[in-house]
Amino acid sequence: MLHHERMEIILRQVQLQSTVKIPELSRMLHVSLDTVRRDLREMERAGLLKCIRGGACLPESYAMFSNFRGREVVHSDLKREASRKALRHIQPGDVVALNAGTTNAILAQEMAAHCRNITVVTNNLAAATALMQAEEIRLVVIGGEVDPREQATCGAICAKGFGRFYPDVTFLSIHAVNREDGFTDFRLAETEVIRFLARHSRQVMAVMDSSKLDKRSKCKVLELSDVTSLLMDGGVTEEARRTYRERGLRIE
Repeated sequence: MLHHERMEIILRQVQLQSTVKIPELSRMLHVSLDTVRRDLREMERAGLLKCIRGGACLPESYAMFSNFRGREVVHSDLKREASRKALRHIQPGDVVALNAGTTNAILAQEMAAHCRNITVVTNNLAAATALMQAEEIRLVVIGGEVDPREQATCGAICAKGFGRFYPDVTFLSIHAVNREDGFTDFRLAETEVIRFLARHSRQVMAVMDSSKLDKRSKCKVLELSDVTSLLMDGGVTEEARRTYRERGLRIE
C-alpha cells in the first residue's frame, strides 16, 4: 500500500473514532508498527492528528467536539494524577457529587479502589459503571435524558434530581480555566448541572489536567471564586500557582 493511501485510511479512522491505536492500524494496513509510528509522526507535523501514547487522536482544536471515548485517552495519566489528589478530600460518611466528564470517570475508578463508607451522587454513567464494583460505596445515579456521546444524563430532570442532595464535596470535571474568564466548557447541556452543584455543595473542587490551564472553551460556567480548590497534576509551575492564588483560586 502506498504512503498516501495509508495516510488517507488513518485520517478516516481517526475522524470516525476520535482515537486510534497503533496495533489496530498495523493490522488494518498490513504494515509494521514502526511504519505506523512514522506515518503518525508525519501526520502530526502536518497538523492532521495528535500522537498520544500507543496511538493518535484528533488535534486539540477538534478534540473538544469528539466523543467521550476519544477524550478519555487524552492525557489520561495526568488526569489520574489529578484524580488521586481528590481522594484526600473525601472522608468516611461524606456525600460526594460527580458531574459528567472523562476526568471524573477516572476519579471514580480511584474512588472505587480506595474509598469506603461514602455515598456518591452522579449523572456520569461511566463513573457509575466503575463505582458499581465497590460494594462499600452507596451509589445514586441521577436520571434524565441520556447523552450517549458524553455517557451521561442531562436536562431538566437531571438538574432536579441533583436538587435532592447537598453534597459534602463536589468534584467537577470542566474543560478549561483561565484567570480572566474563569471556568469554561463546551458541553452546553452540562453547564446547568455544574452551576447547580457549585451552589449547593459545602466544598467545590475542580479536577483537571494541566493542559487545560490558561485555556478558554465555548461557554462560561463558573467564576474562579466559585471553586474551593483546583486539583491538577504536577505540570503546573509555581508562577502559575502564585498568579491564580492572587486571583482567589488555590491550585493543589
